[in-house]
Parts: sequence; structure tokens; C-alpha cells
Amino acid sequence: MDIGTGTLLMVGLIFALLITGLPLAFITGLVALGFTFGWFGLDALPLVTSRVYGFVTEYSLVAVPMFVLMASLLDRSGIARDLFNAMRVFAGRLPGGVAVQTVVVAFFLAALSGIIGGEIVLLGILALPQMLRLGYDKHLSIGVVCAGGALGTMMPPSIVLIIYGLIASVSIADLFTAAITPALILMASYIGYVLIRCLKNPAMGPPMTEADREEGFASKGQALRAIIVPGLIAGLVLGSIYGGVASVTEAAAMGVFGVLLAVAARGEFSFKTLHQSLGQTLTTCGMIIWIGIGAAALVGVYNLMGGNRFISSMIMGLDVPPIVIMLVMMAILLVLGMFLDWIGVAMLTLPIFVPIVEQLGYSPIWFGILFAVNMQVSFLSPPFGPAAFYLKGVAPPEVSLKDIFVAVLPFIALQLCVLFALLFWPNLALWLV
Repeated sequence: MDIGTGTLLMVGLIFALLITGLPLAFITGLVALGFTFGWFGLDALPLVTSRVYGFVTEYSLVAVPMFVLMASLLDRSGIARDLFNAMRVFAGRLPGGVAVQTVVVAFFLAALSGIIGGEIVLLGILALPQMLRLGYDKHLSIGVVCAGGALGTMMPPSIVLIIYGLIASVSIADLFTAAITPALILMASYIGYVLIRCLKNPAMGPPMTEADREEGFASKGQALRAIIVPGLIAGLVLGSIYGGVASVTEAAAMGVFGVLLAVAARGEFSFKTLHQSLGQTLTTCGMIIWIGIGAAALVGVYNLMGGNRFISSMIMGLDVPPIVIMLVMMAILLVLGMFLDWIGVAMLTLPIFVPIVEQLGYSPIWFGILFAVNMQVSFLSPPFGPAAFYLKGVAPPEVSLKDIFVAVLPFIALQLCVLFALLFWPNLALWLV
């Protein structure tokens, strides 16, 4: 069997097994073992184990459970709730003010944890019921919550960027620096869309009454104090990275320590809270590690079969400008993102795509930002967009999955516009690096 036939067989097996409902980690592991023994013989098992060992002993991976634990503690404390209530005081009587404030709070939460699912759940509990109660358009409210929650893929400390840096062997601190401007552009585009819709038709986002604005905080001074704590935590994590004081992994541990101090100072710390947070961290990280193990084994075996050289020569042999090749890669990532979890897409495609990007003369840092925006699109995209299912679990009963998928379409269009802007003007991401 030649490598071309082997490639088609491998892809076909993966999608055939996905239909059975098996977890992606088991599918990639089984296919990896099958091709290892079928292509190299029964004595080739060390080829798989060496790839797995190299993945699980990567030091940068330690940052992932730290940031997940930060998000879990924030979920169970009142810090995020107070942040949201504080922003209500500053939202004013602007049409769409609560929706704008929701996007800003989502940006803050992304800077605190970088975990996407937790943000969607938090905003679905805090923001969505309030917007619906105030008479906001249902689709606008849902779209804001899903798109705002997806900012965690871009805003440092993004888990997506940490995994990309690990796979592509590039500086995670540089990725974080490059991601700031695109994250701000995405936030500004969401806010701009909300304001245009609500100023054009104020009934879509009725202004808050004075009673609504001041509910929860009696003054702007109290509201400001509620914003200071999350700001200090985010400053502790990102400031230590950009200031060269700590590595990403060390900064993640400092962030956990900062959140624990804040939770204890608020009188909300308990061993039950800690136990639940650690349990959620273990479950989330277990999923990431198992998918990573299976994908690392599969990609390792495929590369040893000559797959990376085959794909590279096939793509580089196309008689088209390099930007067209980049567009093809973006299309592949978008399609895979509709069916696979982002960690699976990353593990399966990046070891092949990143060397091609470097051969074309492009920056792997820039490609990392493109990948993160692409995964933000996949987080919302039907039919399996995780954001829809996270929100459905906490949304009021009258909100259906159809409502959610319809609501996110304008925000997917905004994300694609930002993706193409970054594709054709790389300095939007690289000017700070």
C-alpha cells in the first residue's frame, strides 16, 4: 500500500469510527495502533509509546490544569457575579447596554481563566435571564452570550494558544502578546454589532431603568471595588508573563494562588468548593490529555509512514500563490471544527500544517492566531458547536437549540471577517511581538 492510499484509509477509518459514537481519544489510539502494526509490524509498539511519553512529559502542559482550576474556582465563587453586577452600574441608559456589558465581562473572564465552557455557563446563568427579563431580543441575547464566552480561545491565557505553542514549539508568551490585538478587535466588533442593531431599533435592547442599574450595588464606588479584584488577578498572571518574572506555567500557579486568596478573603472558601473545583479540573484535563495521547500517537505513526512529506509535497506542489494554500488550510480547519473538538483538530492537523506554513515563509506565531480565531468559529458552528450545548444546559426552557444556532450566525460572520482581516494583514497580530 502506498502512502496516498494509506492516507485515504486512515481518514476514512477515523470518520467511520466517529459515527459509532466512540470518544475521539479511543478512535485515534485504535487507528494509530492498527497502522503501527499493519505498516511496521508487531515489534513497532515502541514507536507509539515514545510519542505518548514525549507528549505527557511536556512541561508546558502543567499550565493547563492550573488555568482550569482558576476557572473552576471562579465558577463557584461570587467574583464573576459581582463583576457582572458592577458593570451594570456603568452600563448607563444606552440601548443595548446590558449586552455591551456582557461582552466586556466576558473579555475580563477570558483574561482570568482562558476556559471557554465555564464562561458560557457563567454568562448563561448571570446575563441571559437578565437580558430576557429586560425585554432584549432573544437571538441578540443568546448570540452575545455565546460569542462573548468564545473569547476565551483568543484572550490570554488561552488554553488553545498554550496547546498550539506546545505542538508548534513556539513561544507561548509571544502567542499571548500577538493575541491581544485580535481579541480586542473581536470584542469591539461584537460591541459595534450590538450598538448598531440597538441604536437602529431600541426595542431590541431597551435601556435599563435606574432601579435596574443600581440593583446589587448602592454606588459606583462599591461597583468599582468589585472590578478591582478580577483586574488584579488578571494583572498578576499576564503581568508576570510579559514582565519576564515568570514562565506561563509559573504564572498559572500564581493565578490559582491569587484566586484562592480572593475567595478566602470573601469568606467563600470551603473544602467542598475546593474538592468540587479539583474534580472538575481532573475531568477537563483528563479529556484533554487522553485526546492528546491518541492524536500524538496517530500523527507520530503517520509521520513515520511518510505522511508529513506526502502532504507537504502535495500542497507545496500546487501551482498557486502561498495565500491560496493558506486559504485551503483555513477551509480544512473550519470543516474539521464543525465535527471535532478543538483539541482533536489541533493534535491532528498542526504537526502537518505548521512545517508547511514555515516552508511558505510565514510566521508560526501568526498562524497560531489564525488557528485560535478558527477554533472560535468552530466553537459556535453547527451542527456540533459546543457553545450551543453548554448554553442549552443552563438557559431558560423557552430557549431551544435551534434558537441558539440561529442566534450565533451573525457572530460567526463577524469572526470570519476578523479571520480574513488577519489573513491578509498579518501585522494586525504581529505588531506587538
